[in-house]
Amino acid sequence: MGLSAVGPARTWRTGDREISLESPVIAGILNVTPDSFSDGGRFSEPRKAIARGRQIAAEGAAILDIGAESTRPGADPVSADEEWARLEPVLRGLRDLPIPVSVDTHKLEVAERAVNAGASAINDVTALRADPALAGLAARTGVGLVLMHMRGTPRTMQLDTDYGDVVAEVRGALADARRAALDAGCEPDQIAVDPGIGFGKSLDGNLELLARLDEIASLGAPVWVGPSRKSFLGALLDVGPAERVTASVAACLAAARRGADVLRVHDVREMRQALDVDGAIEARRTGDVRGARPSARPRAAGGRR
Repeated sequence: MGLSAVGPARTWRTGDREISLESPVIAGILNVTPDSFSDGGRFSEPRKAIARGRQIAAEGAAILDIGAESTRPGADPVSADEEWARLEPVLRGLRDLPIPVSVDTHKLEVAERAVNAGASAINDVTALRADPALAGLAARTGVGLVLMHMRGTPRTMQLDTDYGDVVAEVRGALADARRAALDAGCEPDQIAVDPGIGFGKSLDGNLELLARLDEIASLGAPVWVGPSRKSFLGALLDVGPAERVTASVAACLAAARRGADVLRVHDVREMRQALDVDGAIEARRTGDVRGARPSARPRAAGGRR
């Protein structure tokens, strides 16, 4: 089976936009931080960040995901005012972007300001643990809400990576968070989930989550996954962040085969090419010749999950 989703076309609603998840889509990462693990400081200047955001859209991302507070292992938190000072000029400069913008934050104050400035989704790495009121904001405004699993905080998360059954525990926590968002008034098509690859997981735990991602997908919510340039790939291959592009693409392709809908990546062009090649090959297998075009996203035969 190829990477394209099958069965009735599904969507993820972000404000007044609907993103088709008939086949996997890309969320391009834009870190406007001085200290992110892979590209910290490269786009902390607003002019460079805005240019990179436009490049991400041009390279084929369906979503732009902007983060203004590092969540790398061991990272210190920043104040809401500092986070917003980093975000605001970039959001203002990208208001006319043709794709929806997601803001990676767990602070209600920052999320409210971001939505007022045009953000279409909130990506909460704490899955409402930091501030359950984020679900109410999503319910009131209709923006998309991504709920990601993480133990502890970025500063502490890698101190406890032991699980009885990592997939069962992550799935259960995400199911609880999704239920809380629904209880707060969110609609099912607003809520996506993310198993939190690299957030409080060991090398074996990350591999297990990717291998059994279909169990996370069985929740029925759109699934984000973000293995891009993560340290578990470095541990597996003994390479630094800049040398993990091929490994990141491979991990994302494996995730897509197991039910991932949104692939959160730094290297958009490379990921887009990989998906297009796979789609063209799958089109030949299924007889959908339209998939021979690089931009096509054909549907595969058989059951999705």
